[in-house]
Amino acid sequence: MGLEMELLLLAWSYFRHRKFQLCADLCMQMLEKSPYDQIEWILKARALNEVVYIDEIDIDQEGIAGMILNKNAQVPRPGTSLKLPGSNQTGGPSPAVRPITQAGIPITGFLRPSVQSGRPSTMEQAIRTPRTAYTAYPITSSSGRFFKLVMALFEYIFHHENDVKTAVDLAALSTEHSQYKDWWWKVQIGECYYRLGMYLEAEKQFKSALKQQEMVDTFLYLAKVYISLDQPVTALNLFKQGLDKFPGEVTLLCGIARIYEEMNNISSATEYHKEVLKQDNTQVEVTACTGSNHFYSDQPEAALWFYRRFLQKGVYNCQLFNNLGLCCFYAQQYDMTLTSFEHALSLAENEEEVAEVWHNLEHVAVGIGDMNLAHQCFRLGLVNSNNRAETYNNLAVLEMRKGHVKHMGDLQRSYIAAQKSEAAFPDHLGT
Repeated sequence: MGLEMELLLLAWSYFRHRKFQLCADLCMQMLEKSPYDQIEWILKARALNEVVYIDEIDIDQEGIAGMILNKNAQVPRPGTSLKLPGSNQTGGPSPAVRPITQAGIPITGFLRPSVQSGRPSTMEQAIRTPRTAYTAYPITSSSGRFFKLVMALFEYIFHHENDVKTAVDLAALSTEHSQYKDWWWKVQIGECYYRLGMYLEAEKQFKSALKQQEMVDTFLYLAKVYISLDQPVTALNLFKQGLDKFPGEVTLLCGIARIYEEMNNISSATEYHKEVLKQDNTQVEVTACTGSNHFYSDQPEAALWFYRRFLQKGVYNCQLFNNLGLCCFYAQQYDMTLTSFEHALSLAENEEEVAEVWHNLEHVAVGIGDMNLAHQCFRLGLVNSNNRAETYNNLAVLEMRKGHVKHMGDLQRSYIAAQKSEAAFPDHLGT
């Protein structure tokens, strides 16, 4: 008995220190001797869920259902849809200065999971694109051990095994057993419906759960449904209702700011970013977005101050030093410009990141009037990534200034080919 307790404490220690695979393996060893021990069974299920942990609220990968809805939807009014964002409402530079996506949405200063993975452009890609692992919902306290076991089983089926059909059946039976009074199970059914693309059914479940128990996560899930239905105004109203119940909640404020960013209302997004920083000045996403907004509002000194805060937090990567180099250059702190770009090149993890750094060095060389250095930067950028449309275009402009018309024509053809194969990259990386 003593040895089993020591092994259980060791497994729990592995779990607390986020060594989830070691925890699961140790629990499996204990279960081989005692297959019906519920504590080890629950701990193993939680550990396996945590191995594949990704925050599901931030994941918004469009599947077949979303593509069908978008295909059949009518053209919305500007400012009421994320598919047709409104015009820039700031007093600063126009969207032509700030890089934007093909959908017209401005590039933010933070690379979120939803934009990192990208959306499938065809039905075949939506079918072939594998679903990533989803977040494990924290196990809540319950009056009976039976419900804890069922909750752990549901989470394992839904998050680890990705068997949505079995998970929704189990959740429906559990909801019926609780006489439809358990808000947690309604949220889980809503998650299953959302995963299956049944947004209206998911909306009903989340609304019913909110009537029983108002939780921040439920507001976030319901807002995600409205965003999938391309109803950003409804999502904004929901977030504001949530703020009435949970004043100063950072996740709700961030949700409002994200929607305003995607609607190209940068001024309103900036106001909510400021409110987030008042509540939590260590929030990474808002710090990066605020620095990006200052940079594109012709305030590189202020942007530099925000990006330096990441160095104080211990962030040390290519994207950060790339941004620092640009801010130093436009703030006329030339002594730190090349040093920052050297750090960025040394920290680049792949050829695309190297090409991004050389692309920004191109602008530095053009800014100081050194066209030979700019030409070399263009060439080095294409060596690392030969499908960058912007680099071909800029190199063609340099060849035109030199009078090399033949070279300019070849580069323009390469520019058109690159533009067809892949959209132009922004010159300002997100942190």
